[in-house]
Amino acid sequence: MDVVELLPCLSLLRFPVGQAYLWRDGDEVTLIDAGPAGYGARIAESARALGRVRCVVLTHFHEDHTGGAQEVAALTGAEVVAHALEAPVVRGEVPGPPPVLEDWERPLHEDAVRRLPRGDFARPARVTEVVDGDVLDFGGGARVVYAPGHTDGSIALHLPAHGVLFTGDAVAASPVDGGVLLGVFNLDRDRAVASFGQLAALDTEVACFGHGDPVAARAGEVLRASARTYGAAG
Repeated sequence: MDVVELLPCLSLLRFPVGQAYLWRDGDEVTLIDAGPAGYGARIAESARALGRVRCVVLTHFHEDHTGGAQEVAALTGAEVVAHALEAPVVRGEVPGPPPVLEDWERPLHEDAVRRLPRGDFARPARVTEVVDGDVLDFGGGARVVYAPGHTDGSIALHLPAHGVLFTGDAVAASPVDGGVLLGVFNLDRDRAVASFGQLAALDTEVACFGHGDPVAARAGEVLRASARTYGAAG
């Protein structure tokens, strides 16, 4: 796991598949996504070096985002938060639906699965459920933005006071040209495109993705330009 400081209050945690983020308010820390299973102890150690870990917010149920949630919660006492549609999957009560893969996505998906830990993982028994428009107590007020398509209950988090947007897997950074693109492995591509347009319309300076390097300046412009190529409003 690599730790990269993006801002004095924001760090990126990078894993073999995907990434998570630490946001610091004084001596309190919020984790956005929790990486794959097996990294919980290292995540907790990095987070506790910054302060008291209050909350783990999950953008969606996929295991590269939720695998470490229970371990982090057990080690730190942090509350786990997810959208109401994702919470039953996060708790392990029901299986999550598989993505609808396009042909060109299949080898990418197979490679990602090979790099994830095998077997089941511990799941949080308690998950606080949120919905669109809820405001979480970090970053000067983090607004929950419902962004379905990648999964039915995917969310983004918008911090208007700081101009920061966490998109989860609704948007990703291009590994080729440094641009941004629609996230892959979606359950419903049309809804994902619509969500991309909704996120692109937000006032954003820094955009943080579930996969790929963040956009560190004028992110709203970058997102809107990309969203238009998919026919999204933006």
